[in-house]
Amino acid sequence: MRLIIGEDEGLLREGLSRLLTDEGYDVVATASTATELVARTQELRPELVITDIRMPPNQARDGIEAALILRAALPDLAVLVLSQHVDSVGATELLTEGAKGVGYLLKQRLIDVDPFLQAVQQVLDGGTVIDPTVIETMMQRSRPDNDIDRLSPRRRETLALMAEGMSNSRIAARLFVTEHAVARNISAIFDTLGLPPSADDHRRVLAVLRYLDRQVQ
Repeated sequence: MRLIIGEDEGLLREGLSRLLTDEGYDVVATASTATELVARTQELRPELVITDIRMPPNQARDGIEAALILRAALPDLAVLVLSQHVDSVGATELLTEGAKGVGYLLKQRLIDVDPFLQAVQQVLDGGTVIDPTVIETMMQRSRPDNDIDRLSPRRRETLALMAEGMSNSRIAARLFVTEHAVARNISAIFDTLGLPPSADDHRRVLAVLRYLDRQVQ
């Protein structure tokens, strides 16, 4: 798989490049600015972009804005965003533009190599990976009642784990229940949120978006 890394910190940029190359990924380019990231990605058309949020030229949200531009131009492009701090709005913006192949991790997670590599592959496979700390921050926000508030605590917990990108089997292991119980809870979540019958993957994305929207507004 071909990927591009956007990161203005040279040591981290080169470290990520070496790690991913050693794991068999083809790092076709690196970029130290958001402008360069957009140009190189449009030129080389990789399968995945890994980008920091704060990058030159403005050292603000240039990275997330570059990711949104690239997702709009290249809908099949997988994007994994790295951030020093929680930016739940940025995570929601990315997911709103299409949750397939999207990841948002805090840089502190890079200390553990295996989970990071798993997240890279999951995003490349079309999955969604949201850092648990981001989910926790979203859960601490409040807004007026809506359908999410009508879910039982266990179903809200299940939906939070779905938002982290977990499969039914991983949710079952985390909650110490059977996969059948997880599937039953997810079906009930769809019903409570009024999501019409369709492909489960599509309803899963819609449920996660509803959940994240509930947390950030």
